[in-house]
Amino acid sequence: MPPARPDLAAYAGALATRLPGAWTTAYSRNAAYADQLSTTAAVWDAGAVGYAASNYVLGHQAVLARPDGARLLLFDRPLRPRQFMVAALEPEAHHDAFHGVAEPNGISVPADPARAAAQVARRLLPRYKDALRQVRHNTAHPPPRRPAPPVITGMVSIAWYPDGVVGAVTGVRDAASALYGAGFQFHPYQRMFLLPASLGDREQIARIDMAAQHLARMGVGVTVRPAPAATPATPARRPPLLAAVSAPGR
Repeated sequence: MPPARPDLAAYAGALATRLPGAWTTAYSRNAAYADQLSTTAAVWDAGAVGYAASNYVLGHQAVLARPDGARLLLFDRPLRPRQFMVAALEPEAHHDAFHGVAEPNGISVPADPARAAAQVARRLLPRYKDALRQVRHNTAHPPPRRPAPPVITGMVSIAWYPDGVVGAVTGVRDAASALYGAGFQFHPYQRMFLLPASLGDREQIARIDMAAQHLARMGVGVTVRPAPAATPATPARRPPLLAAVSAPGR
């Protein structure tokens, strides 16, 4: 027979008393997958712990909370009866506040609460502290956004920014596939598709041309222009000469 799992509720209490700071615990059972979503949706992890929380029925869980707002989710590690997983939970903040903040990611810990607490304190809590600090800073001081080029009906507007980044916006839903195919990536915070400056002018021009050809076959035009305004604290750079491309019949 497989080894019995340690009692999660008791383990959570033992772990909480060994972590730095004053932590409280709240244990709950999940009769169905949907019952865990209100908690697991806030798991701040882009790796194995986030995957487990999203793809397994946890059955039960415990949330450890500290007065400063820090919260940890504790649950059984799937397929490993002598291990648990601990994940940081996102704070309540506007999604823009998470821009540029790396996920603190969770860890797997052994069934011994003393060893687990030492690992959480050493490996997880410092990352969590830094991430929380950055989110709170972004809430109070939102990072600047690049000024977007104007959205023109039936076209893709591309702007070349002083730091060499290329941005694109469009109101044409199907245009996204052409931009992705040319290497543009959509950045939610900037609210536009971007090509990084690291590609260099020659490669950027080639990719813009690739997107323009694809879009032209769809009857969508492309216009390229300098950025609407200089990016703050960024040295200006003259954009390469590139003629605007229009859709057939324009």
